Amino acid sequence: MHKDPFFFAQLVRFMNRSKFNRIVAKYDGDKYVKSYTCWNQLLTMMFGQLSNRESLRDLIVALEAHAGKVYHLGIGKSVTRQS
Repeated sequence: MHKDPFFFAQLVRFMNRSKFNRIVAKYDGDKYVKSYTCWNQLLTMMFGQLSNRESLRDLIVALEAHAGKVYHLGIGKSVTRQS
């Protein structure tokens, strides 16, 4: 069984989440958000860039294909077309 964290999760560890949360709080980025936070959006966009996705729909399809691994990638919740 594979026990090492995914490359994407290792990359996310280098990011300072508390500093990111302070910036989001300063500009009220999550003010009207119910479930899909700025952090989730940042990680989703990073995943799209690293996996060379050409459109948002392509990114959604890729995340739906990896729905079982989204939590382990560090994203937490998968994006949907209705979000």
